[in-house]
Amino acid sequence: MASLNGGALWLRWIGVNAFGEVFGLGATLAVAGIAISRLKTPNQIALALVSFLIAVLSGAVEATVVGLAQWWAMHPWFRTINRRAWWLATLAGALLAYILGYLPSTLMNLGEQASQSSVSEPPQWVVLLLAGGLGMVAGAVLSFAQWLVLRKHVKPAGWWIPANMLAWLAGMPVIFWGIDASQKGQPFWQVVLLVSGTLFFAGAVVGTITGAFLAWMVRYDHQQASKKETKS
Repeated sequence: MASLNGGALWLRWIGVNAFGEVFGLGATLAVAGIAISRLKTPNQIALALVSFLIAVLSGAVEATVVGLAQWWAMHPWFRTINRRAWWLATLAGALLAYILGYLPSTLMNLGEQASQSSVSEPPQWVVLLLAGGLGMVAGAVLSFAQWLVLRKHVKPAGWWIPANMLAWLAGMPVIFWGIDASQKGQPFWQVVLLVSGTLFFAGAVVGTITGAFLAWMVRYDHQQASKKETKS
């Protein structure tokens, strides 16, 4: 691990997460939306299941963009972390998080199809509150595989999971709000700007929180190494 300034790492981390979400999650939503819109089947249950599968698999786009961007940002401080290992860890966590994230709405959709009745949408504040809870769960799932990689290179890596839980607790409601706000019949260019701005802000929020923890880990390990050198 390079003994470089943690503040520089923090700023790089915020930047790659902000732009990573814009291009990664933005591309994921676009791919999933286009693919699902082109599905043609009279069987609504089959449509719901195939849509679920497409939505989950499209998460590989976000995982690849964000995972590789994160590795680039952290590489000067964590030179022993392999790029493929970090990407695979990010991919595994993202796909599992997507499964857990889309499963409730898919089950509700299947229930509606089976009962031939519609379920009323809860108030927005309830949706955002649930989004925060979903973010905490997703943050734990997303970061677990990354923690398995990180713990081999930094001692206080155990903080990585709660850091991501806190970060996505704050970031997920932003995404839900932005997606909902973009579905009010605006012109296409306004939708693109609104969604892009939302994803950038959400990524910056997540990057700010997780980056602060990551920078602290770097400083902590550097301080511990300096103490050992002083004693020896």
